[in-house]
Amino acid sequence: MAKIMNLGEVVDRNAFGDAIFLIEVAPDGSSRNLTYPQLHRDADALARGLTRRGLKRGERIGILAGNSAEYLIAYIGIMRAGLVPVPINFKLPRDTIDYIIGDSKIALMLVDEARAGFVCSIPSVRMDEYAAWKDLLDPGEIAPLQMQDGEFATILYTSGSTGRPKGVPLTHGGYVWVVDVLTAAAPPFKGKRALVAAPLYHMNALIQSLLIGVAGGTVVMLRQFSARAYLEAAAGFRCEMVTAVPTMFALAARETDLLETLDLSHVQSAKSGSAPATDALFDRLAKMFPNAPVTNWWGTTESGPVAFGAHPGGVARPKLALGYPLPDTELKLVDGPNGNEGVLWVRSKAITPGYLNLPAETAKKFKDGWYNTGDVMIRDADGFYYFVGRADDMFVCGGENVYPGEVEMLLERHPGVAQAVVLPVADEIKGQIPVAFIVRRPDAKCDVDDIKKFAIEHGPAYQHPRFVEFVTEMPLAGTNKIDRRVLAERAAKSFVR
Repeated sequence: MAKIMNLGEVVDRNAFGDAIFLIEVAPDGSSRNLTYPQLHRDADALARGLTRRGLKRGERIGILAGNSAEYLIAYIGIMRAGLVPVPINFKLPRDTIDYIIGDSKIALMLVDEARAGFVCSIPSVRMDEYAAWKDLLDPGEIAPLQMQDGEFATILYTSGSTGRPKGVPLTHGGYVWVVDVLTAAAPPFKGKRALVAAPLYHMNALIQSLLIGVAGGTVVMLRQFSARAYLEAAAGFRCEMVTAVPTMFALAARETDLLETLDLSHVQSAKSGSAPATDALFDRLAKMFPNAPVTNWWGTTESGPVAFGAHPGGVARPKLALGYPLPDTELKLVDGPNGNEGVLWVRSKAITPGYLNLPAETAKKFKDGWYNTGDVMIRDADGFYYFVGRADDMFVCGGENVYPGEVEMLLERHPGVAQAVVLPVADEIKGQIPVAFIVRRPDAKCDVDDIKKFAIEHGPAYQHPRFVEFVTEMPLAGTNKIDRRVLAERAAKSFVR
């Protein structure tokens, strides 16, 4: 039988028997299970129900809700109907959500109780209201729908940290290929459990859930992230794989009292992705998960998670390395001092065809199938790539280039530092100077002078933070990454020379 080109069909309908696809974990610790047959039955019923409503191939369906089993059923079912899911970050301002609805021409919204009031301009259905959800479903089988390579499978929106979010269409051809590449590169995962706690409006959680389903594993999904709930789920459900963005892992690492009571020796793989990580964080993760290799994963909304993998010669991946280029993915480093350092450009089947409704922005970032990631990287002698910083984040202090990520990695080597964020502020003499926000480790006694002294002794003097502020926790954006914009505004008001 020919392979179906539809991202909603990548999880095999006839494999894995009555195995559990999803364990949904509520904030109070209770859980419910969704089996593979239930997933397929409900996704088909949703596809039939959407078609029954008169929605036509290629129309867009918004999803504005927290993590749930229904969210994944909806995501898969929408694509099976030939429609395009548009997951929306519900932490965005109301006017930005309205902008996304209009920009992507959403025809129907799927919401939950907490977000139902956000939508009034178009029809919506509550996914967490039994009667409304049941009425939307039309039970019965469907014939798998073959999509064209270039048809949109989903539309994601960038975080909008530098302005309005940009729509990023991802194609069926590109992402069925992504699933094939990552499945071939991954270790066997049938019958194993993987913890997914990132929000489902982010590709990190969506693609991980699909990959686990393709492999016949079980997704253990938190409806709402908290550091303690994350650790308790990892231990309580004996997860073999854990994934998170670095901020989530950093918050978990601070729960020292809880960690002393948990057995996490069953974890076989810990994956950090979607944001830069540091040596210090990886060292803490190695202690948290003593039998799990800790790996750093990289991807962007525009180019997907298929740039890096294992070394073909079996060379062990160094700590913090993003990996070695995967087959069928082209990489190049541009505008650096040599061929092994510069801004990363990527070309592969996963690349978005361009930003939605933004031809000028598309022309800036895409050329001849190549995508300019804006990430500055270096390549070592074995061909492994490492993240240095964002080209846009780099600033000049007294004629020297400063990459905040490098300074953060340095500061987190201090024994009293749990997290560090470095930002520039204006200075009449130097142009811009580094300042730092620091979260101390539990019971640490370090002060401002300790931090400055450590930075000067262990790195170039020009990049040491001229001002330091200690905070109890970092502000988080909707994707559980650190909200640098909030800290930048705070720094501009607080640190004045």
